[in-house]
Amino acid sequence: MIAQLEGKLLEKSPSAVVISAGGVGYQLAVPLPTFDSLPSVGEQARLFTYLHVREDALLLYGFSSREQRGTFEKMISVSGVGPRLALAILSGLSPEQLFTAVETGQTSILDRIPGVGKKTAERIVLELKGKLGGLVPLGEVAGAGALSSEGGEALAALLSLGFSRLQAEKAVFKVLEKSGGQLETTELVRRALASM
Repeated sequence: MIAQLEGKLLEKSPSAVVISAGGVGYQLAVPLPTFDSLPSVGEQARLFTYLHVREDALLLYGFSSREQRGTFEKMISVSGVGPRLALAILSGLSPEQLFTAVETGQTSILDRIPGVGKKTAERIVLELKGKLGGLVPLGEVAGAGALSSEGGEALAALLSLGFSRLQAEKAVFKVLEKSGGQLETTELVRRALASM
């Protein structure tokens, strides 16, 4: 499998790019966030890749990060979701938004993407729930960067107790919202546990 390509960026469009590596020009289909992160034509570029083998074609897909590629691979494992639809989802939602939609069962976020109907959105939620956690960097879900030090400590305590990151963050944010954010860590943990 071709896992990564690094070389001169020869062509660039919102849906595909061409990278010259070792004297060969490789065309890769890319999602919009990857396109936005690429340098100008003529400069060096590096993409993490996924080679999709079909009966009639070998298709190469490029991503700006391993996490993005991992999310793509998880999505195409869902029955009824092919590479083209997975790229559309990655173009329309950030990994954090996708994670939140899947973990909270918000199919309405997914079915806004062209090509994703209600049934496909439900299937994505059903098959991916609990499987995307390691692909989203910590602190990027539900505004975790906005937590106070007490909130961060409470979140860490709940995670150590075995709660999922999404459950813990929702509980901590709910308690902080109700209390105005003026709680000691122990009280914050106690109230968060009570709200779960």
